[in-house]
Amino acid sequence: MSTIDFNKKISLARPHPYGNDLQRALESDRGRIINSAPIRRLQQKTQVFPLERNSAVRSRLTHSMEVQQVGRFIVHTIYDKLSENQKRQYGLLGLERAVESLVEIACLMHDMGNPPFGHCGEDAINRWFNHNLAQLNPLSKLLAERPASSIAPIVHELCHFDGNAQAIRLVHSLHRFNLTYSQAAAVLKYTRPATETKEEVPESKSYLTKKVGYYATEASYVEDMMRELDMAKYCRHPLSYIMEAADDISYCMADLEDAVEKRILSLEALTEHLKNTYKALEPENRPIKNNQTFDDLLNRVYNDAQVDEISKTHKFFIKLRVVMVHPLVNHAAKQFTDHIDTVFTGEFNRALIEDNSQFHAITQTFKQVAIKHVFNDPEVETLELQGYKIIGGLLDQYRPLLDLTLADFQKIVQGDGRYFPVERRLFNKLSRKHVAAYSLALKEHSTAENTELWEFYLRCRLLQDYISGMTDQFAFDEYKSLMVSN
Repeated sequence: MSTIDFNKKISLARPHPYGNDLQRALESDRGRIINSAPIRRLQQKTQVFPLERNSAVRSRLTHSMEVQQVGRFIVHTIYDKLSENQKRQYGLLGLERAVESLVEIACLMHDMGNPPFGHCGEDAINRWFNHNLAQLNPLSKLLAERPASSIAPIVHELCHFDGNAQAIRLVHSLHRFNLTYSQAAAVLKYTRPATETKEEVPESKSYLTKKVGYYATEASYVEDMMRELDMAKYCRHPLSYIMEAADDISYCMADLEDAVEKRILSLEALTEHLKNTYKALEPENRPIKNNQTFDDLLNRVYNDAQVDEISKTHKFFIKLRVVMVHPLVNHAAKQFTDHIDTVFTGEFNRALIEDNSQFHAITQTFKQVAIKHVFNDPEVETLELQGYKIIGGLLDQYRPLLDLTLADFQKIVQGDGRYFPVERRLFNKLSRKHVAAYSLALKEHSTAENTELWEFYLRCRLLQDYISGMTDQFAFDEYKSLMVSN
């Protein structure tokens, strides 16, 4: 008899328990997320093209809605693959609606911690802290007084901002959504605390920890969640694999559609790039669907689009999603069920689609064509360079707040900043919600031995919270307004 019981992974528990009806609890989670500011801000955050004015091109919000749909599709396919006896054996019987809801909302949430300007925004934050952190007055003083090894974990964390970890911070510390642990765990894509390096993690968990998963400020919350859901250290919640697969399937095609919409690629050029790239990745040319190869399916998609009388591009991508998403979803669902033991424990050390199959070759083909022919387009690279300039410039402007001593910064927090006119005005621009989270964390976790280090860490986190919460346009406008005085 299998020891797998998904009821153990789908818990009503919250830090403050609510009700005893699972579906009502999950509907409560759904309402909190859908009506939240971080989700609304996704409509003005970059997917690929920063500061995009064409509303047909994807934002993080429209991308997340597409991921939602694919996530639901994978759940339905998993349930179709399992017999009634298997569902009963694994404790999945009667949980389809709950699993679907958990995956769907995890998909909607998966990008909400991303900063403006996408991955280059993440990189810009980390570059700035890598270059400037040791020279900031409070930390340089601490480094002179203490062994560097005692400060290294906090330094490592501050130089590894990540949108995935920021999503967990939004859930718990900044917006206090009070989600069921199952809903929060389904978003926990990576499981390495940000104070640890990759080298500290067992090789058997290398994929699960390839990026940081949560910050020191959320460590106790994540530990409580993992204990409640019987998740071992560095292991995932099983539903996070579905969320990840839905994201992988969605964005690999969406980026190419946006490139065609912006006339970076033509349908003819895209079709040839896809064929040539796939041939290099999949020399065996194994069938994809109904004994048809990748080229067969792509030719069918292209030829059908040519006879459309309204929009060849629209027809091409509608057909492309139909012929490619279905086999990819089917493969992800099969990987989930074939490896259900290690997926259930969260030890499965790769993404569902990242195997040596022809289906993995499909997603790699789409991604490689995007990298080679879209992301290095001069327009895209110019916009990304602007993103680096804007994020780095904003951090430069707010740096005076990080250079203050603990005592001087506290004077500003308490409203007595008359001797620090620039710093006081910069502080007044910060989000009150972020300042409140800073003050609460300082009050709850400081001790006599670590107050200076912890306070400085929280101050850096406060600034990262503020910058990462901006939309692309707000960051651009804020940068321009602050640079005028220079």
